[in-house]
Amino acid sequence: MLGRLWEVLFVATRLGLTSFGGPVAHLGYFRAEYVERRKWLTEQTYADLVALCQLLPGPASSQVGIGVGIKRAGLLGGILAWLGFTLPSAVVLILFTYGVAQAGDVSDAAWLGGLKVVAVSVVALAVWGMARTLTPDRNRITLAIVAAIFVTTVGGVGGQVIVILGGGLLGWIFFRRGLDNQDIERTESSIGRRLAIASLVVFAVLLVGLPIMERLFDSGPLQVFDSFYRSGSLVFGGGHVVLPLLQAETVPTGMVSQDEFIAGYGAAQAVPGPLFTFAAYLGGTAETFNSPWFGGLFALGAIYLPSFLLVVGVLPFWDALRSMTGFRSVLIGVNAAVVGLLLAALYDPVWTSAIHQPSDFALGLGAFGLLAFWKLPPWIVVVLAALGAEGIEAARNFV
Repeated sequence: MLGRLWEVLFVATRLGLTSFGGPVAHLGYFRAEYVERRKWLTEQTYADLVALCQLLPGPASSQVGIGVGIKRAGLLGGILAWLGFTLPSAVVLILFTYGVAQAGDVSDAAWLGGLKVVAVSVVALAVWGMARTLTPDRNRITLAIVAAIFVTTVGGVGGQVIVILGGGLLGWIFFRRGLDNQDIERTESSIGRRLAIASLVVFAVLLVGLPIMERLFDSGPLQVFDSFYRSGSLVFGGGHVVLPLLQAETVPTGMVSQDEFIAGYGAAQAVPGPLFTFAAYLGGTAETFNSPWFGGLFALGAIYLPSFLLVVGVLPFWDALRSMTGFRSVLIGVNAAVVGLLLAALYDPVWTSAIHQPSDFALGLGAFGLLAFWKLPPWIVVVLAALGAEGIEAARNFV
């Protein structure tokens, strides 16, 4: 078990250092590492885990990583998977509060553009691979395409929720026939149901009780914990969706200034790993704490605590539900809808934020070839894409 724990920490840390491109790209990195390369999970189990985390509030990609760690090495494995994936960017953002890692405005840097381009390739590969598994027939392909059209047209978190619920309903109506339990992969959960129920109870008690306690006790740390815990509990989709919540919780209250908020958001765009680590910068900047390190880690733990409690709380029951024929048909529809969500995300924001000129498309096509056909590790492709973007920019300036 000790060997597995170290393995989980090592792999997650490497992903945390190299996973650029946002939550959808993270799912592509995870699939390449955990399913294809290391075979810790089968394609079906990974797809079901992604579907589960899409249904839960919180950062979906981080929750998938926690779930993978739990399935690989138990509850401690889930904690180490989160630490490895989250701490690299959190440390950089806390250092940014000191000005140590501040290097001016990097929004127009060529290497950052290269990282955005390689994210397009990672997401495209993830959509391609998951589509082959989750949409093997005409009906499911049609459902995925309709889902992508709907989300692209309607947009917003509400559109994503409608697509997920609609996919589940259509799955229950049309895909129940022909399913039987013998075709279902069964997995054992390392988390007991008592612990799962206790986690859900703690989640609910904190969500309801923290605002009450914050009003009863005039405590700065309690206010910070309540603000970040509530943000982590109420956001669906993760990533950029959490920014309005964090801004509403920190800027009007005077925890950070608007300029500090914008500066930290810019820095968060330039680091790998989950965007939720932006909380570490906000906590480190807040005057509530004397130490940016303590404040940053305090806020980081508060915003991620709901994710831990929810994943631990639902995993044992999820394994039981996914073995039921009726629920399995719902899951088939949800998985097809998730492919549509990934396809829509491939266009916006991944493609629209990265592909602006022919050289961007060429660089992305080369990265896709290295990932899909040469099977290079994603972190190598990330480095090559950054260097390639710098080379293209240097050649353009020379000419």
